[in-house]
Amino acid sequence: MNLFTKMVERDYEQLVVCQDKTSGLKAIIAIHDTTLGPALGGTRMWNYETEEEAFEDVLRLSRGMTYKNAAAGLNLGGGKAVIIGDARKDKNQEMFRAFGRYIQGLNGRYITAEDVGTTVEDMDIIHDETDYVTGISPAFGASGNPSPVTAYGVYVGMKAAAKAGLGSEDLAGKTIAVQGVGNVAYHLCKYLHKEGASLIVTDIYKPSVDRAVTEFGAKAVAPDEIYQVDCDIFAPCALGGVINDETLTQIKAKVIAGAANNQLKEEKHGERLQEMGIAYAPDYVINAGGVINVADELNGYNRDRAFKKVEGIYENVSRVFEIAKAQNIPTFLAADKMAEERIERMRYARGTFLQNEHHILSRKK
Repeated sequence: MNLFTKMVERDYEQLVVCQDKTSGLKAIIAIHDTTLGPALGGTRMWNYETEEEAFEDVLRLSRGMTYKNAAAGLNLGGGKAVIIGDARKDKNQEMFRAFGRYIQGLNGRYITAEDVGTTVEDMDIIHDETDYVTGISPAFGASGNPSPVTAYGVYVGMKAAAKAGLGSEDLAGKTIAVQGVGNVAYHLCKYLHKEGASLIVTDIYKPSVDRAVTEFGAKAVAPDEIYQVDCDIFAPCALGGVINDETLTQIKAKVIAGAANNQLKEEKHGERLQEMGIAYAPDYVINAGGVINVADELNGYNRDRAFKKVEGIYENVSRVFEIAKAQNIPTFLAADKMAEERIERMRYARGTFLQNEHHILSRKK
């Protein structure tokens, strides 16, 4: 892997490789873009098969956070970290303290949070070494588990997508197929059930399915059957890459809106959704509730304020559909344009400011 070539291609700013022999820490921090502010993005712990796979993942994820934070209207850039290891057996306190020291060494350029394989408790340990961490325990004046807030953002974003694809934001009486009923999707189902939607659910973990059936009257189907069900809205809330050549021949929904990251297997599948007339809410726009929530911690966490900000996802998703319609482009491209335009406006404003400062200094000389 030619790292510098990859960094130049997508304009990454910084890549930090970290190790601690005593604790077994092997970590990578990627900072993609800080035009809008310090890079914010979670730390993922995953048992990667190769180091190259870890580098690929952290680069992809950090760039995604640039777009997610920009589209959400946050004054934050994009970054991400990965720790190489099995989250079920390789964790130890010394590992996260060592990692916290590396974050502290970046002096605020990167702010972390929990992600796949890491928890609030892990963030608390990191917090022993640095203040540049969010998603820590409420005991520290923070928000704790962001899942309920993420779910609320997906819920309001789904209503905006329903208005675009079904003509009404009202979800009562709509049939919604939810793929994966983990922490975020469980809370999403709560909102949908309360509004009167009919739920069809699946998950590889049977207890999660049973809970949804018991609490929400959901209908359970096998994981490979969820694409074929008759429904109004398909909500991918588990794996990435689920919108692909195979599933597009099966999906009957008119709207796709869910919490999963990287739902499109390839860009061509987003183009295909447009051709099929399916209203697709781009994942990094609709699932931004979690990052909006932890970002609020940077100002002293206020739950009501955080939820109010997350309500803005409705307008963001609506704006994506407006851009897509006006320019006759797929919604995933419309979302990218919305994020890129905001970054470029700030880059231009900063450039103009620096030019003016240079002009003033030159005149003083």
